Amino acid sequence: MARKIIIDTDPGQDDAAAIFLALASPETLSVLGITTVAGNVPLARTSENARIVCEWAGKPETRVFAGCDAPMQRALVTAEHVHGKTGLDGPANLPKPKIALQDQHGVDFIIDTLRAEPAGSVTLCTLGPLTNIGTAFAKAPEIIARVAEIVMMGGAYFEVGNITPAAEFNIYVDPEAADIVFKSGCKLTVMPLDVTHKALTSPARVAALRDLGTTAGIAMADMLDFFERFDVEKYGSAGAPLHDPCVIAYLLRPELFDGRHINVMIETKSELTLGMTVADFWGVTDRTPNALFMQDVDADGFFALLTERLARL
Repeated sequence: MARKIIIDTDPGQDDAAAIFLALASPETLSVLGITTVAGNVPLARTSENARIVCEWAGKPETRVFAGCDAPMQRALVTAEHVHGKTGLDGPANLPKPKIALQDQHGVDFIIDTLRAEPAGSVTLCTLGPLTNIGTAFAKAPEIIARVAEIVMMGGAYFEVGNITPAAEFNIYVDPEAADIVFKSGCKLTVMPLDVTHKALTSPARVAALRDLGTTAGIAMADMLDFFERFDVEKYGSAGAPLHDPCVIAYLLRPELFDGRHINVMIETKSELTLGMTVADFWGVTDRTPNALFMQDVDADGFFALLTERLARL
């Protein structure tokens, strides 16, 4: 039986890769819906982008719900400097989606779904700031115990920060929401920058996607041609890190990843280190482990999986 998931996302080129990967794997993953959140770009744009990606995937039946347009307690910080004005910069002509947004608010969809489905049967896959999840948990705390697992892209330890010296973007945008999630008691699996910075594109890997000749493969290659210029210029890396599809790849092939069950806390007070994931990687405190914090990925296996699944779309 396919694992039931909700994808919470702020597309983002790498979010698009994650959505493609999930929608191409229906025998393993049943996407109950996609909820969008403000993050890489504002909510109106992320909600449009999610629907465009579903159409590129040939899955117009996928339900998309717009969620929160701002963090729980802070002004929104976005990342057009990375993802471009649209969030999906790269393709020559970004289409207008034909899929309609669902009327229900994304947070209410999360709450209602977790109440309706059997307890422990729905996994939350978070690819952006945790605003929708933190808001849902604050609004309906009884749903927390019904979550099977949260698999998230966010945080860092050895790689430290990519939006400030201390913080990864998704956590930094809404640290209060992240604090709620990490303190929730839910089963947490975290894909930090330590892992995603090892899942780098290369000319050969992008070419393999383009050579699929499909709408999804060509769109993904076009997006990556744009996306990788930021990290190549900033870090001098060989390509772009595909952060968000690590979440979906873990659900499909957990053996590709390696990590450690540790305690992770979120800094919400310090101006200097706001949004830092304080990861007790070496067990120097007596704080109870609350997250499986990944450290490594088989990059060749990851890209082989991505290419194989996009070939299905």
